[in-house]
Amino acid sequence: MHRNGIGIILDWVPAHFPRDAHGLANFDGQPLFEHPDTRLGEHPDWGTKIFNYGMSEVKNFLIANALYWVREFHIDGLRVDAVASMLYLDYGKQDGAWVANKYGGNENLEAIEFFKHLNSVVRGSYPGVCTIAEESTAWPKVTAAPEDGGLGFTFKWNMGWMHDFCEYMKLDPIMRKGDHNGLTFAMSYNSAEKYILPLSHDEVVHLKCSMVNKMPGYKVDKYANLRVGYTFMFGHEGKKLLFMGQEFGQEHEWNEATELEWWRLEEGKGDNYLNIGMKYYVQRLLEIYRSHKCLFEIDDDWAGFEWINADDADRSIYSFFRKCPSQKKSLLFILNMTPMKREGYRVGVPVRKQYKCILNSTELVFGGDGETSVPEVLKAQKGECDGRDQYIEFDLPAYGAVIFEFSL
Repeated sequence: MHRNGIGIILDWVPAHFPRDAHGLANFDGQPLFEHPDTRLGEHPDWGTKIFNYGMSEVKNFLIANALYWVREFHIDGLRVDAVASMLYLDYGKQDGAWVANKYGGNENLEAIEFFKHLNSVVRGSYPGVCTIAEESTAWPKVTAAPEDGGLGFTFKWNMGWMHDFCEYMKLDPIMRKGDHNGLTFAMSYNSAEKYILPLSHDEVVHLKCSMVNKMPGYKVDKYANLRVGYTFMFGHEGKKLLFMGQEFGQEHEWNEATELEWWRLEEGKGDNYLNIGMKYYVQRLLEIYRSHKCLFEIDDDWAGFEWINADDADRSIYSFFRKCPSQKKSLLFILNMTPMKREGYRVGVPVRKQYKCILNSTELVFGGDGETSVPEVLKAQKGECDGRDQYIEFDLPAYGAVIFEFSL
């Protein structure tokens, strides 16, 4: 896989372990790996055992296991599951069913030190390997260095972005103006951590619907919504995670007992053109992402992202651009979250130069209706718009995502 340019991230679970008779629970007839006090040694939510992070032997066992995957199997990263359940002594527990730390708080001091040690050892031994925290709370400095009081992870899953994004995209378009800040809020805290934007397995199981079936409207509307939603995700700061099958619009929830709906990519079968178009669309987004450093070079600072208009709630339109110092090419994103075409739409632009359209989500090849074309090149005109001294004007398609390339 490495020879083909594919990196591997392993889901690694030091948060708990099962009670299986052949496992670690009561390993030698007594609680060896888990804490003997069930208030500290058991997870009521999962019915599992919690490692005793205060024991050097247990910490060494876990860290050695992490290094084993990296050294022997050349794993490129470890996604650490359920970090929040490790950080809080009262996670998932009722009053009286947990024990406070020596200062009277609910922080698991031993787990905190374990994370600092783990990340220091992994990064020190294998500098190119990343560690990712699936942490669902507002715990501070998850990705800050241990010497600066942080936990030392490379990235943190942005669960807040995921929740806000999914809730917004599920709304009927007429209701989206009431939740406009659902898509803008994540940028207000984006610099707090180094984030990953996750649309993972957790979002497409247990009656939550696949990504395309979260979307409102008729079938063609669902796919149009998903194309514009994915474009927002790719333009937003933060690394991207998209679960398998969602890149071509699998319609059923993920089921570990069956294969993905590959048959939806067969040519000439009913409305499979929507799935084929979605596959091509995500492929195009990835091509744009890989060829434009402005989309990944600065991901945790306002130096890489700038709103054009974050407040057009009445029309549910978002516009922003991505930039970076090492490449002249920048990208302007305009996203229409409603089925209303906006003829003669004006958007303020940062410089009075040419803007080249490199993506229109409504083109036929992507499964769109192809009714609204966007000029290949637009020249900025002088005039005030969105607080800028120049603007471009074009017909913004219904459920349209348009990306322009320009030079600052």
